[in-house]
Amino acid sequence: MSNMTPLPLAAWIDAFVEWLTQAEFIFGPLTDFIGYIISGFEWFFGIFPPWLLLLIMVGLTFWFAGRKIGLTVFVLLGLLLIWNLGYWEDMVLTLAIVLTAGVISIVIGVPVGIWMSRSPVVEGTIKPVLDFMQTMPAFVYLIPAVAFFGIGMVPGVVASVIFAMPPTIRFTNLGIRQVPTEIIEASEAFGSTGNQKLFKVQLPMAKTTIMAGINQTIMLALSMVVIASMIGADGLGTAVYFAVGRNDVGGGFEAGLAIVIVAIILDRLTQGIGASKRK
Repeated sequence: MSNMTPLPLAAWIDAFVEWLTQAEFIFGPLTDFIGYIISGFEWFFGIFPPWLLLLIMVGLTFWFAGRKIGLTVFVLLGLLLIWNLGYWEDMVLTLAIVLTAGVISIVIGVPVGIWMSRSPVVEGTIKPVLDFMQTMPAFVYLIPAVAFFGIGMVPGVVASVIFAMPPTIRFTNLGIRQVPTEIIEASEAFGSTGNQKLFKVQLPMAKTTIMAGINQTIMLALSMVVIASMIGADGLGTAVYFAVGRNDVGGGFEAGLAIVIVAIILDRLTQGIGASKRK
């Protein structure tokens, strides 16, 4: 075995990446586009003073998460704690990154999931790609993100999208395929076109499953926050990363607790929206 000549796989990949990086006409506008989305979310959150944004987030949680008093009080106290500890601006940046990654994942993932549900060939082709995306260690995604998009918020979003998008694709495909055949046949009997069948029958009945996939996508995007901080993505992940470098246990715990609070809020909101769709 020691006499085997190793394949120059690393050299091939380096050459391929170098060839791709020459395509500035692709990655330049794409970087600007993602940057505009991030800036848009930052601008939107910046319109509101912290106390008003806090009340809006508490109100949204109360309305969509089943109007549970206990959860609402937890969200109120959690956001007040984040504000008190001085992590409010970092939380806003983290929300901008997560929501940008979530929106891009949904815009790409839902149509791909629909495409998979309509073609067994496409499903068989894309499933191995999704398996590859989900089993690849998260740190590995930082390498192509930096190679193509440099350092900053944008490569953090790109890495988050690649890491977090598969659940949306899988659950969209699963939800549409789980629509009862009898209902599909009934819609066809009434003369529904393909688009009418998709938008008025399949997608409405698959909303709960699709929202479960979106929930997982947002949670995975949030889990990339700390990892993306290694390539210049600002937010709560940067606070955790710096605390690890300085061996600051207390500071790391504070920033980590803020991430947990944000994760619970986003999780309950997306679950609640899915439940409201089901009703």
